[in-house]
Amino acid sequence: MYERIKKLCQERGINIKSLERELGFSNGTIHFWKKGSPRVDRLKAVADYFGVTVDALIADERTA
Repeated sequence: MYERIKKLCQERGINIKSLERELGFSNGTIHFWKKGSPRVDRLKAVADYFGVTVDALIADERTA
């Protein structure tokens, strides 16, 4: 999931920190998702920002 978000950021020409700031998240919030699970509302906010579904963010990398 983190790598998908990182890729979406790169496609938009922003970095993870900028995304966190834009969405009102604390620094490191999205980076934490490498090892932990995000809150649903935060995951939805990221999906909405990029115009994708939550499923698209959490889909198994092997099936994408």
